[in-house]
Amino acid sequence: MGRPRQLLPYGDGVLLDAVLRTARACGLHQIVLTLGGGKQAVRQSVDTRNCDVVGNPAFGSGCSSSIAAAIPALHPETDVLVLLLGDQPGVSPETVRRLVHGRGASHLAVCRYDDGVGHPFAVDRTVLPDLARLHGDKAFWRLLEQRAAEVCEVVVAGPMPPDIDTEVDYERALAALRKLR
Repeated sequence: MGRPRQLLPYGDGVLLDAVLRTARACGLHQIVLTLGGGKQAVRQSVDTRNCDVVGNPAFGSGCSSSIAAAIPALHPETDVLVLLLGDQPGVSPETVRRLVHGRGASHLAVCRYDDGVGHPFAVDRTVLPDLARLHGDKAFWRLLEQRAAEVCEVVVAGPMPPDIDTEVDYERALAALRKLR
């Protein structure tokens, strides 16, 4: 898009503010925010209170590098890692809670929306070494395929909340937000 998507105006702030409000509302014990390109602008514009902020110098190599950068910052007692996208503001706290509680003893859990599987994801601590070794943008999806027998699909009613990858995605997200207000 030529600009940091997380800083696109959205609601009372920017996209990342909306995602962090969701994370805070979930009652998670720790929020690790991984920042790559544009991290200075994000730190100046986004409310990062109660977040452990880590840098990702390899951000250009795909989403997996952000996950790998976050893992060392996790508290030692972390049982489950919930992966939220910084450019997907439509995920609700209820969806995150449903995912965490609905996964049972599964090591990997995904949301099964009416129109497909998507974020957020829940990952048991035992899978963290595998996450740390991933490379590229779609590596997590390949891990899910490789370990399909271990993946729990937690049903979430409604369509998958879109992530913002293009100007068209952004305009749709703003239109959906206007309908809610």
